[in-house]
Amino acid sequence: MPGPSSTAFIFELLCRGGVRRLHEMQVHGRSRFGPLWKARFGPVLTVHVADPALVAQVLRQEGPEPRRALSCPWKEHRSLRGVPGGLLTLEGEAWRGSRRVLARGLLRPGAAEAFAGPVAAVVAELVARLQRLRRQHPRGIVPDIGTEFNRFGLEAISWVLFSSRLGCLGDTGEAAEDVIRCVGAVLALTLVTMALPRPLLRLVPAPWDAFCHAWDQLFAFAKGHVDRRVAEVAARGSPAEGDTCVTDLLAREHVPISSIYGNVTELLLAGVDTVASTLAWSLYELARNPGAQAALHRELLAATATNRDTRGDSATPDRATAAATATALARLPLLRAVVKETLRLYPVIPANARVVPNCDIRVGDYLVPRQTLITLCHYATSRDSRFFPAPDAFRPERWLRHGDSGDTPGDTPGDTPGDTPGHPPGPGHPFASLPFGLGPRSCVGRRLAELQLHMALAQILLRFEVRPEPGGGRVRPMTRTLLAPAAPISLRFLEQ
Repeated sequence: MPGPSSTAFIFELLCRGGVRRLHEMQVHGRSRFGPLWKARFGPVLTVHVADPALVAQVLRQEGPEPRRALSCPWKEHRSLRGVPGGLLTLEGEAWRGSRRVLARGLLRPGAAEAFAGPVAAVVAELVARLQRLRRQHPRGIVPDIGTEFNRFGLEAISWVLFSSRLGCLGDTGEAAEDVIRCVGAVLALTLVTMALPRPLLRLVPAPWDAFCHAWDQLFAFAKGHVDRRVAEVAARGSPAEGDTCVTDLLAREHVPISSIYGNVTELLLAGVDTVASTLAWSLYELARNPGAQAALHRELLAATATNRDTRGDSATPDRATAAATATALARLPLLRAVVKETLRLYPVIPANARVVPNCDIRVGDYLVPRQTLITLCHYATSRDSRFFPAPDAFRPERWLRHGDSGDTPGDTPGDTPGDTPGHPPGPGHPFASLPFGLGPRSCVGRRLAELQLHMALAQILLRFEVRPEPGGGRVRPMTRTLLAPAAPISLRFLEQ
């Protein structure tokens, strides 16, 4: 199997900033070595897979309990601190049990709509904050919208996980800053602590110490809110109708309290940056593509004219209205296409790791031994010109088809409102873009993320026309575990 020498690979990672350019290295690796290549970092051999058909081949052989990696610093932190992992770090039967419980509460059809009321309330606060911020600037510019969307993501996920209101989107919102900093530190330091050899980390312990401190702070934050919620529910007997959260879901299933801490802490980390960066990239691309933005605005106005629930208002909607709004938005084809195209260009997780523990598997013309780390290069496959003409261009219409509906690749046909069973996806291969993964290890929060994205984009674009910051340059992505903007995104918000 082709691939770079160990020396060249390590030099690229550590001396040429490759740790922050792992997404670009996928594209360069495919161009140089083809769709399948190997690379060795110290004792770890990694097989990179950058072709949709080969990605499908791996996923179809991963078994019922696929592993993400041989080892990772997140697991090392759990072991060092003696705290249980959650869905992102557990393996085997422990992972299967957590996955089963959380999937019932978050992935079944209609499950996300149970959280539509809280999400709608947070969206209303976000829109009001954007309005205040744009009025503070003579040209209506909101600087660094990623920071604002991080506040939104933390406020929304805290309500979903613990039924906690933090006030992140108020005039101060200082309470959010420490948590957001810790999330950012974990994501920024994960790749550093993975890339640096252990002897070097012992000599220069600052990155590892900072990484562990950030996780400790997140666990402490989550534990405090879980304990508050559990005590609150115990005091009054049971939550009021319609008032539920993930902590309640796990407690009803008699999940041990230590496991609740582990699961909600990892979901907390997963729920902040993921939604925030996708919202920022969506508005960034819509601002640079006014025709697409205008078409989406027309779609939203038309839906408003025929369905009052889609509009909403600045007041907090009741839960039934919010759920109806969420269902209506999920049926708007261009809104869904915008989110899909954003996630194609900027997949939150640019690569997934898999380890098939029990058997050798065939990938293309090669036999990959058991226990080999396999990297699925989603960034490279989602920018493959064979399946996406003009792959670097933002073209939401590529996801539209006859009947203006469409499954995300990897969907079960018809499993999302608005999907049409039997229609093939717009791209040329269903595994070319997998922003939420596929199979047993797919994103358990997918429906919740889509709910937040659809509701936030709809309300923002009904109220504002979004334009690029005058004189602002092109913003490129960088890898910091997740794919994130390499520079702050600032945009101009004009009243519609």
